[in-house]
Amino acid sequence: MKTEVFEPKIVAFCCHYCAYSSADLAGVMRIQYPPNVRIIRTPCTGRLETEYFMKALENGADGVLVAGCLEGGCHFVEGNLCAKRRVNYTRDLLEEIGIEKERLRMVNISAAMARPLADTITDMVETIRKLGPSPLRKSEVQSPKSEVRSSKLETTAKSENGKNLQAVGSHTAQ
Repeated sequence: MKTEVFEPKIVAFCCHYCAYSSADLAGVMRIQYPPNVRIIRTPCTGRLETEYFMKALENGADGVLVAGCLEGGCHFVEGNLCAKRRVNYTRDLLEEIGIEKERLRMVNISAAMARPLADTITDMVETIRKLGPSPLRKSEVQSPKSEVRSSKLETTAKSENGKNLQAVGSHTAQ
């Protein structure tokens, strides 16, 4: 029998000015890092709320990486310090509810630090691989009944002037 190796899914929230530029530089320099990471560019890591980290984990990510500017070098003065406090708060929250706090990590990267970013991503993938799939991760295989429940429902209604309107919502069928 063939056994599948667990490949973690990691979401990386990267600061537009530093970490995202560093990821771009890694590509230009052809520095390779695991393809398990999905990079999301943010204006500043200080804009990230704890809900974003939790939602990423709830929606199937096995780990979350927050990469901001170097301390003291934030383009929004203290944005990365706010992010650091939120990440630490969320790590404590994860630990309190029985989920490994190692699934969430914050690093400070400058735009010229392509190799350290690639090394951080590689280390994060290895850490999550050792931890295994997230306990919050939804099953990859769904029953037909659950697919119906989670599918988007479309409804057509008539406006006051008689024209058809189509509304698309992501409601759960009961």
